[in-house]
Amino acid sequence: MAKKNTLRNKFLIEGLISVIIVVSPLLHYAWKYIPYGIQEIYFFGIKIDANGFDDINNAIYYYLMKFVPLMLLLIWFITCKEWWYHAIILPITMYAFQLLYVLTFESNIMDENEILYIVAISMVITPIIYFIRLKLVDKYVHGIDLKAMDQELKFLKEKEALKKEWEKLEQQKAALLKKM
Repeated sequence: MAKKNTLRNKFLIEGLISVIIVVSPLLHYAWKYIPYGIQEIYFFGIKIDANGFDDINNAIYYYLMKFVPLMLLLIWFITCKEWWYHAIILPITMYAFQLLYVLTFESNIMDENEILYIVAISMVITPIIYFIRLKLVDKYVHGIDLKAMDQELKFLKEKEALKKEWEKLEQQKAALLKKM
């Protein structure tokens, strides 16, 4: 029964991801269906205004041009099983900062200085995620369990110490036999 539920959940999640990917081109061009000159629009009870842009059409255009690639990159990052998947973090941070700047649009400067923030964040996040991924790959793919390795090393050290102690006892025994 548990396998059936996990299989059902897996199909549900994969189906949802597939639908999001298929709908993404429609979402990407949704701004074309919004009339020009409108300053605000209500979408499912949520008020969306021009936010400093000329009209809501331009605002939605910029929102979607940043959100859709970000969404697809996040799906790619989450589902990627390649060793280089952490490299996807750089464009994800780039689009995230661009989306943040578009959502908090107050000046006419966009897509200018995000690279400084992206580089700083990438320099911190990339090594952390790389080492986490490395540990996970070692444990689950290669079957290397660090705790088991530590226990085995302790066992080998104890065995070596016992061997040295045994050799000392043998030497003492030989010395005692010579004295007799």
